[in-house]
Amino acid sequence: MSLFGIGNDLNRQFIARPDEAKEFILYKWPDQTIRKLTQITVQPDETAVFVREGKIAGTIPQGRSTLDGALIPFLGDIVDWASGGNMYRAELYFIGTREFVGLPFGGPIDDIEDPETGLAVGLRVFGEYAVIVKDPSTLILKLVGTRQASNDLITDWAREQILKTLRTGVVRKLTSEKWPVLGIAGRSVEIEATLLGDVQAALTPYGLFVTRLGNFTISLKPDDEQTLKGLRKDAAYSRLAGGFREYGIGAALKGIGEGAAAGGGGGNAAVLGVGMGLGGMVGGMGSASP
Repeated sequence: MSLFGIGNDLNRQFIARPDEAKEFILYKWPDQTIRKLTQITVQPDETAVFVREGKIAGTIPQGRSTLDGALIPFLGDIVDWASGGNMYRAELYFIGTREFVGLPFGGPIDDIEDPETGLAVGLRVFGEYAVIVKDPSTLILKLVGTRQASNDLITDWAREQILKTLRTGVVRKLTSEKWPVLGIAGRSVEIEATLLGDVQAALTPYGLFVTRLGNFTISLKPDDEQTLKGLRKDAAYSRLAGGFREYGIGAALKGIGEGAAAGGGGGNAAVLGVGMGLGGMVGGMGSASP
């Protein structure tokens, strides 16, 4: 077996995390049977954990070590006696202990009532998170367990927990503060700081600690954003015109004028007549007695 599990017996004497797995939070050594006196290298930013029958057998410190029960006492508990005592039998995990950054999350949150318009609109949240492993043993026993261990298992699960927490937390925050949804992206920093503790609470029991959320963005579904912008524009014009009815009449007159300019010819008289009628309605409203 080679350095990474394939080849001759000589190369089987050495174990280390392969280069292609250096960026992984977790890497599981592919062979559960390890020869006695094998050399194992543990990098400064990781720890190596042996697991036997669902229990932590022990950990290997950073640096190069020789797997010998005389030097590392817990190895005596994982001896494979069927091999005549020449092998250790256990699962070996390499767990990164540095901060892992730039891990993406995102997706729809929920429909929420916009306090400004009363409309239900859909929100989405996107960003990145950084995480460190606070307790490698807890991560292995509580999250990995007997499932097929992989880096994706951890990052996918953490992403889902973050999104699940934000679905609840963002809605709660917006509802309590009664912030208008349009322009909510400007409050992303405040919302991020408030909800980081909620995210911690979801991941800490599994040995993970989220150090920060980054590029945190809350956005509206495009259709809902256009609807809210249209309503806000109508409301602003209504205030300028003195009321929604007056704004409607003004908009109609503007449309008639644009139609007349574009149509030309004999149609102008009919268009002008309609415009004069609407103008009379506006004048009548202005002169009507209370």
